[in-house]
Amino acid sequence: MNGWMRIAVGVILLAATVACGKNAATETLLGSGGVSVAYADSGPGRASYTKPSQEELKKRLTPLQYRVTQEGATEPAFSGSYWNEHRDGLYVDVATGEPLFSARDKFDSGTGWPSFTRPVDVGAVINHEDRSHGMVRVEVVSRVGASHLGHVFDDGPAPAGLRYCINSAALRFVAVDRLGAEGYGSYAARFGAKSAAAPQADTNNACASPKPGEQPGCAATLEVAYLAGGCFWGMQDILRKIPGVVETEVGYTGGTTAKPNYEQVHGGRTGHTEAVKVVFDPEQLSYADLLEKWYFRMHDPTTVNRQGNDVGSQYRSAIFYTSDVQRDTAEAVKARVDKSGKWPRKLVTEIAAAGPFTSAEDYHQDYLEKNPGGYTCHYMR
Repeated sequence: MNGWMRIAVGVILLAATVACGKNAATETLLGSGGVSVAYADSGPGRASYTKPSQEELKKRLTPLQYRVTQEGATEPAFSGSYWNEHRDGLYVDVATGEPLFSARDKFDSGTGWPSFTRPVDVGAVINHEDRSHGMVRVEVVSRVGASHLGHVFDDGPAPAGLRYCINSAALRFVAVDRLGAEGYGSYAARFGAKSAAAPQADTNNACASPKPGEQPGCAATLEVAYLAGGCFWGMQDILRKIPGVVETEVGYTGGTTAKPNYEQVHGGRTGHTEAVKVVFDPEQLSYADLLEKWYFRMHDPTTVNRQGNDVGSQYRSAIFYTSDVQRDTAEAVKARVDKSGKWPRKLVTEIAAAGPFTSAEDYHQDYLEKNPGGYTCHYMR
């Protein structure tokens, strides 16, 4: 039986199981919200879940979470919160809270997206055929919220051979020691001892290593850029308003200290820069335009280790590329801007491969939005 037949048979068996009453669910359509499901055999401690209205979801979710779960976007590889998460616990729908996957079924696929061998419960997710982006794939959505989660492929580890390739932005992680406090106490027993059948890491599946000319099945619809050019407050305040930018986050990258904090970076001894992680939609905003029309105009790229009154290597101008295409684009744009004469001195912007990005402390995130009168030396030239 080939992979596609295996997935199709799984869908048929799932439908039959639900129809026959195992894990039977009572569904009620809500006029302004969505679907509410309470499992008949759920027992004490198992909650029912309801999809909030679109208005409520827009308030509750981040822009990236909304784009992924409600509009079917795919986050960039290696950019999410959970692809490298190794703690024991439960992954739930970020929109509804319904349980979706167990950390015991998670494995390292090498793709940059959280990967699982199966859902946590029969009926937890629903599969749909997806013919978007020039591919035929099997989309995975949550049962109650119909949140787009990702896709399922037939290149996973034994015994089932399935790989659920899931967006971090569609998930919320609940650690084992928080299950009871957050209403998932009935799942605690599943994490009492390590499963002997826990899947082993498999980093050579088809998505991680596509054949020449093939597009990986988990292909992202969004892209990520890492940009540095002085105080990250000022840069973020401009970047987050650009049409096509989905989400921004300030943090530290470009150095050698693992998981640095502000005090360490501020001292200028870690090699890290204050940088902004920019998630954007390449169909609305090209990487070249992001650099040429915005990045090289919002800061002075001709000053070494300095931006306005901020002095130190942490304030240097730098572009950290995530692919060869981004590198080539960055070099071409830098050369073009340098040649244009828009700046009286030669550009000193560093172009380097992206490394680990550590999110900055909460009080730094969207600082100028929280403090409109705060200091900034960034403006469009």
